[in-house]
This record gives sequence, C-alpha cells and structure tokens, in this order.
Amino acid sequence: MLIALLPGDGIGPEVIAETVRVLDAAGCGLVFETAPVGGAAYKSTGHPLPPATLELARQADAILFGAVGDPDCDALERHLRPEQAILGLRKELSLFSNLRPAKLFPELADASALRPEVARQIDMVIVRELNGDVYFGEKGMRKTKDGLREGYDIMSYNESEVARIAHSGFKTAQARRGKLCSVDKANVLETSQLWRDVVIEVSSAYPDVELSHMYVDNCAMQLVRNPGQFDVIVTGNLFGDILSDQASMCVGSIGMLPSASLDAAGKGLYEPIHGSAPDIAGQGKANPLATILSAAMMLRYSLDRPEPADRIEAAVSKALAGGARSFDLGGTMSTAAMGEAVIAALT
Repeated sequence: MLIALLPGDGIGPEVIAETVRVLDAAGCGLVFETAPVGGAAYKSTGHPLPPATLELARQADAILFGAVGDPDCDALERHLRPEQAILGLRKELSLFSNLRPAKLFPELADASALRPEVARQIDMVIVRELNGDVYFGEKGMRKTKDGLREGYDIMSYNESEVARIAHSGFKTAQARRGKLCSVDKANVLETSQLWRDVVIEVSSAYPDVELSHMYVDNCAMQLVRNPGQFDVIVTGNLFGDILSDQASMCVGSIGMLPSASLDAAGKGLYEPIHGSAPDIAGQGKANPLATILSAAMMLRYSLDRPEPADRIEAAVSKALAGGARSFDLGGTMSTAAMGEAVIAALT
C-alpha cells in the first residue's frame, strides 16, 4: 500500500521521520513516497500545494501529513501561504469528516491542566466538519462608506453539508457509547439554526443514539468542568478547530492528539493537530506521539489493519508508563528518543 508522506514545515519532518520508523518496526510493509507541501513547497516550487504533490495524494492509499506554517511566508498573498496547502487538500480530496479523539493516558494525569480526578474522565471524539464554514466562505477586505478598512468572512453551510457530517457523527457514536452532542450557536447564528435543524432531521435514522445539543460557549466551559459527560461531539469547522485544541490541553499536551480527515469512502489524511512549532524546529524537542497515533488511526480507518494499529497504540501507552517524556510533557527526551521508546515497547 502506498502512503504519501507530506512532512511540511517546522517540526513536521522530525515527527514524520519517527513515525515512519515506528511503522517499519511494526512490520506494516508500507511503501512511502515523499513530496513537499506548505512553506517548503512554496520555497522550492512557488506554490504551497504543487500539482505533483496533489497528484501523489490522489494516487496514494492514505496520506501522512506533518505540519505547515513558516514565518518566512507570513507576508505572502493568502493563496500562497503554507496553510492553504492543508485547506486545498481537504477541499480537493473531499476530506470533509475530521475525527479527533481525546483520551487521557492514565500516566499523563498530572500533565493535564485539569485536576487529575477530572482529567481521568476524558474519553471522547470530536467530529469536525472540514469543507465549509468561514474557512471556505467568501472573504476579503473592503472600505466602509466612512472610509474605514473592514474585513469580512462569511460563515455558511447548506443542508447537504450538515447532513453529511451529521451522519459521520452518529456513526461514530454508534461505534462508541451511543451519545452524540451537537455543538452550535443557534441562539444567535442562522447558520447554526440550520445546523441544529438538520442534525435533528438526521437523528431519526439513528434511534440507538442519544442526541443532545449545546451552545459552543457552554461546551468550552463543560470541557473543563465535566469532560466525562461527552462521548462524541459533532460541530462545524471553526468551533471544532477551537474545541479540539482545548481538549488537547485537557489530556496533557497538544503533542498527544492525533486526527483523521476522511472522505465518504474512508480514504484519509492523517496528521497531528499541533502546528509546525517553528520556535523548536530542528532542536529535537518535538513530541512525535500525536503523529505516531495518527498513523495508528491510518492503519485502522483507511488501510483496514486494526491489529498493528492496536499494537502501536499499546506501545505508546507502554512507553509512557515506562517514564518516556518529551519536553512538552515535562521531560527531557528528544524526538528521536521518544520514537525509540515506542519502538522498544513494540519489540
């Protein structure tokens, strides 16, 4: 099976390299092909998502993605900035359903920003819609009639887009504990009112799933106050982006959360939810565990290889139980040392 490796910028190449080592140690027998993306691609080709990279992503069985973001590119026109690469891949490949599991490893209870007894309750999946919302709506800069500069970004969803992600949310809940919380801001946003109406309509096809609704501001509070109440959260692109980052700190570090971005057929792009972290790039301080766990998701969801996926996840847990800690977890182990700890636990 062919895996497209898109390391990207900053710490991306470092965490991807360790993940490939783990996949090889697990005996997965995968074929890897690497291509530039993000700022690295812009510097070498003049575009953050070159046609050759997009074609490789189309041909591959799955995509393993590092991170994009380069301060050297901050002054570029928006369509040439590194972040447009991941947005472009999501759109071009119809990767509309983003699964972001957040579960506390018991060994990291003390690393959470929450009290250990609260943090230990966390075991949820955030299902985030990826192809709509303000990230893809009409946007621009204009002048008001008074001559003031005004920026605008239009938030919109149509009912088909909402129904599609709602089905993903319900199916994810069916495979877990049967509880789905739909998060919106229906008290002030028409987009959210449509969201809530359509989710309720779709719910009739899933009588075995308990559906609830919550405003996004209350959800942010409840993630800190009582995270154990959540099984699966389904929400839009903007709200999902924010809530999943919040959840990462509840489980100890943004360096621990993997993600899968799937199309309707199950093909996916797998990436850690952290960014490119240019301040530590090249220093061997990055935590590769989120990327390694993303690879486990890749094996399970796109490649139908649950056995090595289980083994890799168990190896991560065993490495943590043995005291492996990267800098973000309060330790001093390098990126390579963390990868080696997982490999040792595997073998």
